[in-house]
Amino acid sequence: MLIKTLLNKVVRFKSFVYGSVCVMLVGGTEALVIDIEPRRNSRPICPECLKRCVVYDRQPVRLFEYLPIWTFKAFFRYAPRRVNCPEHGVKVEALPWAYGKERTTIAYQVFLARWAKRLSWQETARFFETSWDTVFRAVKFVVDYGLAHRSLEGVTEIGVDEVAVFKGHKYLTLVYQVNAGARRLLWSGPERKAKTLLRFFKEFGPERSAKLQFVCSDMWAAYLKVIAKKAPQALNVLDHFHIMRKFNEAIDEIRRSEVKQFKADGQQNVLEHKRWLLLKRPENLSEKQTSSLGELLKLNLASIKGYLLREDFQRFWEYQRFDFAEKFLENWVTRTLQTDLEPMKKVARMLRRHKPLILNWFRAKGEISSGAVEGMNLKVKLTMRKAYGFRTLKCLQIALYHELGKLPEPMYFHRFF
Repeated sequence: MLIKTLLNKVVRFKSFVYGSVCVMLVGGTEALVIDIEPRRNSRPICPECLKRCVVYDRQPVRLFEYLPIWTFKAFFRYAPRRVNCPEHGVKVEALPWAYGKERTTIAYQVFLARWAKRLSWQETARFFETSWDTVFRAVKFVVDYGLAHRSLEGVTEIGVDEVAVFKGHKYLTLVYQVNAGARRLLWSGPERKAKTLLRFFKEFGPERSAKLQFVCSDMWAAYLKVIAKKAPQALNVLDHFHIMRKFNEAIDEIRRSEVKQFKADGQQNVLEHKRWLLLKRPENLSEKQTSSLGELLKLNLASIKGYLLREDFQRFWEYQRFDFAEKFLENWVTRTLQTDLEPMKKVARMLRRHKPLILNWFRAKGEISSGAVEGMNLKVKLTMRKAYGFRTLKCLQIALYHELGKLPEPMYFHRFF
């Protein structure tokens, strides 16, 4: 009687009542089994049109797993009725605690999905003595519900990027909302092609696309073309971190070339174990690393020249006036093109080619965070690491939406959790 009273306090189902409660073996384990019966003279609901219809017959008894109660697993026991719907024919009635052929209740699915944000899916399954597949279905249900019921209004700033997934140069295109205080994953799609991003704008809709004010992206030509076509009114800001990454890639290429030349000439490799001295920001170096870098800067190396060019370019981000920044950028590009450092010259040509978009950073300064996309990408990598073992892209997308989408949950959840 006490358990029935508690259940009526926590969750009540319209047109259904709780029956007897007993302890019995389910799958070899003792569990609480709570019977549910329809109210007398109540009519079942068609799952298609949600209209009440006459009873056709009743199916065999089923068990629906509910939230654990104390140390016991708990199950609802019910024999579903079939409705004779004039429009849709004979169907199994819609149940308020479960859907379709699912044998876990909605409350338990939301419960598992919320734990799956804190633990890995495998650990969640092990902790609650269920299967990985049950946890996956729970997360998928919550994600599907959230995507169907979320609001996309008020999105004025987005970030577009791609991340490498699995092996074999497979990518996932990600679109984030980067409005201050409302950062979340909006959309994901396989590959990093123009048609991938076109699919996002098609789903996002032309009306919402017309309201975009800022778009933060990298220099991938396919993305830039689509953004210019679908959101021409938005200020396209090239991401600060992607630009500086090109500098580091150039410095690393120069360093590797020098190391190879040292070996060919039989000279001492003074750049051995010095890679991160050149790639890290000076303020992030330890005291020992700072001392080592100071010794390295005394040498006349191509790697050092590239490093100094990168550090000189860092002043670009400190300018407040657009015209001064433009002048500095052009001067830096001209000076770099006069060197014999081909990787750095490649960066210089890239900067000149994308100069209008790079300078948009100053037009948008204070309105959009240049680190928002990179911060979201770090969370994506953490989610992928926690979700090790995924074999399909669809499964990974569900995990990313679940962790980063800030999706609304069904109102049907255990209120004490």
